[in-house]
Amino acid sequence: MAKSRKKLGEILYRHKLVSKEDLTKAIKKSKADNKRLGETLIEMKLASEKVVTQALARQAGIKFFNLEKEEIDPEALSLIPLELIKKHRIIPIEQNNGLVKMIVSNPDDFETLDMLRFRLNADLKCYFAVPRLVDEYIENLGQEQEEESEEGGGGGFGADDESYRASIDATAAELEEMGHAIEGELRRAAEADEDDDGPVIRLVNLIIDEAVNMGASDIHIEPMSDRVRIRYRNDGVCIERDNIPKNMQAPLLARFKILSGIDITEKRVPQDGRIKRTVGDQDIDFRVSTLPAYHGESTVLRILRPESVNIGIQALGFEGDHFATFQNIIKRPNGIFLVTGPTGSGKTTTLYSALKELNRPDKKIITAEDPVEYNVAGINQCQVRTEIGLTFDSILRSMLRQAPNIILIGEIRDGIVADIAIQAALTGHLVFSTLHTNDAPSAITRLIDMGVKPFLVASSIQAIMAQRLLRLICKNCKTIDTDPDPHYLRLLNIKPEDIKKNPIYKGKGCPRCQGTGYKGRVAAFELMEMNNEIRDLAFQKAPSGEIRKAARASGMKTLLDDAKRKVFKGITTPQEVARITQSEGLMVDLDDEEE
Repeated sequence: MAKSRKKLGEILYRHKLVSKEDLTKAIKKSKADNKRLGETLIEMKLASEKVVTQALARQAGIKFFNLEKEEIDPEALSLIPLELIKKHRIIPIEQNNGLVKMIVSNPDDFETLDMLRFRLNADLKCYFAVPRLVDEYIENLGQEQEEESEEGGGGGFGADDESYRASIDATAAELEEMGHAIEGELRRAAEADEDDDGPVIRLVNLIIDEAVNMGASDIHIEPMSDRVRIRYRNDGVCIERDNIPKNMQAPLLARFKILSGIDITEKRVPQDGRIKRTVGDQDIDFRVSTLPAYHGESTVLRILRPESVNIGIQALGFEGDHFATFQNIIKRPNGIFLVTGPTGSGKTTTLYSALKELNRPDKKIITAEDPVEYNVAGINQCQVRTEIGLTFDSILRSMLRQAPNIILIGEIRDGIVADIAIQAALTGHLVFSTLHTNDAPSAITRLIDMGVKPFLVASSIQAIMAQRLLRLICKNCKTIDTDPDPHYLRLLNIKPEDIKKNPIYKGKGCPRCQGTGYKGRVAAFELMEMNNEIRDLAFQKAPSGEIRKAARASGMKTLLDDAKRKVFKGITTPQEVARITQSEGLMVDLDDEEE
């Protein structure tokens, strides 16, 4: 038979902490006021907060921690994100050999305790502390982290917006210091005992923080035959950061899995998870993906910054003519607006910037996404969950009954979704979506190939915009390129007389841009607005080459044209434009250009 828990009054009386008369008064008053006995004793000043908390600890069968005298290990505090500490009113106080000692507010909250055991991969030993002191400690902890938050530039899509760029990046000196810290932790982790997880935990925390402060978009953890390679994707290009010893592969990958809520015992199938973490004063989401590979599980963390969808349409990189056309298109009452490009070309950022421009109290906006990457206030966002039958097409059919004004479809993947999107556009809805094609004209032929009737494509689409991201020349080391490479000038059809009017710039390379000469990215666009001629060609199922000629004849600037304008404005380099256009097969035929 389970042993019954003693009452608080009985514990206080037996240990002569409260007299019988005072206890009787407090019990009567607590019943009359409908309050807890401990709270009433403190209010009546019959017992101190410390005495009541010690009695509650004895009642719960756990120890008391004196926050006024006993010290907390700073390394233990780094085990749990501040947001979880605040949310659950917990304080990790010590970590040793797979055991974490922790102040808790409710030792009977088994769900929270199980979550913490899973995240930390450790056993917990619970303590009580005076609630007022716990709240004060957590508040001071938050203030300390805020004071220690670092300043610098963002280096991401839309990095022309200086207020955005200054929101999260660390300075070169701070990044160098963080790099030394990572190397130190790596050394300690390699020398540590197998049972000591502390160095690995600190190493993972430092890797995540460094990647965020560098402005990286992804962290790649790649097991190889003799090592584990760590790479950051910065401005679309992978940079190798570290090579970690092979014997650290298992604890390193396990730590990332624990943080993201992924099953650490399953190594045979791909898994997905998420991490929420506060870096500086920013709450940042990480989308985590694991993939079984020959030498172990390849793990990628996609860094999702909330600010990346708050940069504003003007900061995306539109030139004057494109900006005016784009504003006009997104404010139409119905029709489809498609954004095309490969993964990582900024399509989501562009569409969210448009939605935020349209997000007004008189407009109802619903999205269907897989996955929902950014949470936007005022917009109804639906997550695709194919395992329970919640697919794009089922969400779309249901959302049309919600009478929305504007619909965002994360991606048109098949003819069924395309048909529903077109029907929505024809029945008075403005539909935004993405499609994986190289350029704007190809989107029309792609939809027809999916099985959509040509007359529906011709009548429903308002405009199609293709985009790519170009790296910006680092402003800190920007200089005139006195001897530009003729090979790249020839590829872009840039003539000597063009350079006389508009000099070519480059980045020399500096600590701020990690020696690359580039910092941040901006988009190049190809915006094709539908007109009668293009609609006729779509109806006739004309090839994309004919549609492209008609669009150019009506004034459409290609991706290459827009990118060259940015070269002449000193924003990017011919090498960067050639890298994007050649890899995507978008380089123009010079003979056609001369015609």
